[in-house]
Amino acid sequence: MRVPRAAILGCAGPDLTPDERAFFRDADPLGFILFARNFDTPDRARRLADDLRSSVARADAPILIDQEGGRVARLRPPHWRKAPPARLLGTLYARDPERGLEAAKLNSRLLAADVTSVGCDVDCVPVLDIAFPETHAVIGDRAYADRPEPVAALGRAAAEGLLAEGVMPVIKHIPGHGRATVDSHDTLPTVTASRAELERTDFVPFKLLADLPWAMTGHLLFEAIDAENCVTVSARSVKEIVRDHIGFDGLLLSDDLSMQALGGSLGDRAFRALAAGCDIALHCNGRMEEMVEIAGRTGAMTGAAWRRFEAGRAFLGRHRDPAGPRGLADAAKRLTELLPEWG
Repeated sequence: MRVPRAAILGCAGPDLTPDERAFFRDADPLGFILFARNFDTPDRARRLADDLRSSVARADAPILIDQEGGRVARLRPPHWRKAPPARLLGTLYARDPERGLEAAKLNSRLLAADVTSVGCDVDCVPVLDIAFPETHAVIGDRAYADRPEPVAALGRAAAEGLLAEGVMPVIKHIPGHGRATVDSHDTLPTVTASRAELERTDFVPFKLLADLPWAMTGHLLFEAIDAENCVTVSARSVKEIVRDHIGFDGLLLSDDLSMQALGGSLGDRAFRALAAGCDIALHCNGRMEEMVEIAGRTGAMTGAAWRRFEAGRAFLGRHRDPAGPRGLADAAKRLTELLPEWG
């Protein structure tokens, strides 16, 4: 079997163009990621997913989506459910931990139902970043709580809900984006906290969920770890923190390489991320000229990356426990009871 390219790429709109189809056929990325620009009607979305997989001749090529709920939702009404933000689940957990965990798991089952309805099978959830007083609004209510233990507990429940419905969760933004005071879409955040403080707080949720199969980096510079390089392109950060201290041995995706936290050309960013130890270079905006550049600087997945990918598939298979239509209807009803303020 031909091993796919170590990249996950986007496309420009709700239909696959002939040029995109030809490019993906030749580039053979591991998979794809979809955004709001790609969704029109449910039928059209399913057709796009089928066309993407057909372009690489792999019916099981993963298709990712950021369907967190709240502000970060690529699928929206009227065709899809309006899901609550993570912070609302965290607020319920603070009042009643048992009900909070139940709500997080039920909500993720329902997220998974929407995600799979359009052909996606990977959801970039849960966010394990901690909400600090200085946390930038780009994270904001995407964070469950302001302490590591509730974040980890709710993140675990969310991941379990997705896995049960056959959707791969992605823990992010490893090793923690909560201390960023600027938006990494625009500029590189620098974190000055000591390593000891980071190990007591930011890194804890990721360490507690390190058994999960997929993770996404955060574009941040931790002065106490590597004062020269952002985590995504820092071999020291990936080895010492992500792999060794946190203990994550799953498939490691870069965050979106088109974000402006990273300097240099798109091809250089992809090359540096993979050289640092990321398994997959992620590029999201669907711009052909940028994807061509990335394809020119990335090759096939390494043996270790492919092993991690296959291990993730096996992990997902072991945890599937779908609720079925009646169970999902009951989940929606129960979630409304648990979160009446959301409706």
